[in-house]
Amino acid sequence: MSATRLKYFQTGSFAAGNRLVEPDQRAVQSDPQRANAITCGHRACQGCGEALGARYALDAALRATDGDLIATNATGCLEVFSTPYPESSWQVPWIHSLFGNAAAVATGVAAALKAKGNTHTRVVGQGGDGGTVDIGFACLSGMFERGDDVLYICYDNEAYMNTGVQRSAATPPAAYTTTTQAVGDQPGAAWGQGKDAALIALAHEIPYVATATIADLRDLERKVHTAMEIRGARYIHVLVTCPLGWGAASADSIKLARLAMETGIFPVWEGEHGDVVSVTKIRHRTPVEEYLKLQTRFRHLFAPVRRDDVIARIQARADRNIARFGLLEALDEDQLDEAVEVDV
Repeated sequence: MSATRLKYFQTGSFAAGNRLVEPDQRAVQSDPQRANAITCGHRACQGCGEALGARYALDAALRATDGDLIATNATGCLEVFSTPYPESSWQVPWIHSLFGNAAAVATGVAAALKAKGNTHTRVVGQGGDGGTVDIGFACLSGMFERGDDVLYICYDNEAYMNTGVQRSAATPPAAYTTTTQAVGDQPGAAWGQGKDAALIALAHEIPYVATATIADLRDLERKVHTAMEIRGARYIHVLVTCPLGWGAASADSIKLARLAMETGIFPVWEGEHGDVVSVTKIRHRTPVEEYLKLQTRFRHLFAPVRRDDVIARIQARADRNIARFGLLEALDEDQLDEAVEVDV
């Protein structure tokens, strides 16, 4: 699948646009023969970004491997809502691991396939930010270090949503969770804690690392397809919104993911062997306030007393991402002339 950005003539409709491009450039979900890796009947919340991200990611992986795929899944929201015993929504060979060892189990599956002389069946490991960035991080780092032939996908909804919305190492500063409540002089999650799992994965100098969001599902599909064409350890970190844990409207799931990218809160990029090789540019730069005010986990920044100092710190973090990754679109001559006229 090409990395070229396509223009769709019907706003918001990928289906309409797919009729205007060559078949090999069409999105996986537009194919009537798509796999439907996770099908109807699961018990995800309305507007769940993780259900959407997992569906698109696994369907893309299945198409890239002609259906020859095994998935391991850490304990967490994705596992719980998709496999309430004795039922399952998965239509792919799927293994449930413990909370912290999905990467290790995926490594074991890959090793077993190799021992049997099976070089065609591929392995994908999956987990949320709790099972990936926190509990499972040692197993994941070991997988990277050994170069095991596994694609690991983290669906990051920025807290332990399945167990009651507790803070994880991916919870953003100042966000309310049940363990980082909005009290005191510095309400919400503490500053200076947590980790950037994608950049740490990149530091392992593995063949492929990428970030993605559910706001650009075609981009997610392409990155999964790219990863499945590569051997060795690969990692994709996907921002998935959680209406329940974020305190947001179900209808705003895609909007919030897009705002996270357009504000610079969540930079979208690709890396190979330790270097960032491409980034998704911001086309409509947006102040972080537009992103924060849609979520009740940040409402303490706006009432009863507006915390402009904290909002400014969050804006500074976003600005640093924009500068660090070069996320702003370059202005063409017409835009430059218009900007000069406005300045005058």
